[in-house]
Amino acid sequence: MSWPFLEHRVNVWDPWRDVRQFKDEMDRVLRQYVSGPLSVPAEFPAVDVWSNDEQAYVTAEIPGVVPDKLEITVQDDQLTVRGSRCAAECAEGEVYHRRERGFGEFIRTIGLPFSVDSEKVSAEYRNGILKVRLPRAEHDKPKLISVKAE
Repeated sequence: MSWPFLEHRVNVWDPWRDVRQFKDEMDRVLRQYVSGPLSVPAEFPAVDVWSNDEQAYVTAEIPGVVPDKLEITVQDDQLTVRGSRCAAECAEGEVYHRRERGFGEFIRTIGLPFSVDSEKVSAEYRNGILKVRLPRAEHDKPKLISVKAE
């Protein structure tokens, strides 16, 4: 027997999540005024986030970043990607005519749809794309409660 009302997850209001989202949005807006023409763009790296009932996935475009320069941390329902991209230098006697690719340090914190089991997180980097798999924490998985009739 299927219980359709159990298939929908009840969202519990978390005031701290709202505060973090507000902070992230304010950081994004303020970075637009702080970033210079050659610094890493305000929303770097660009990310995609999706999930199912068991895990979340994040992909990030970070071409030109050496994997050893990446630091990935997870805490509860937040993923942070930190790293740096070096500027390409001209050889002696050469000058730039156009320089649009950003460089420097970056940090991006992404809110996830649920708490994550940090012991089971995995990440791989290939062809400039970072892929992170974030399994859902057991305590955050929905539990189906059976009702016993008397």
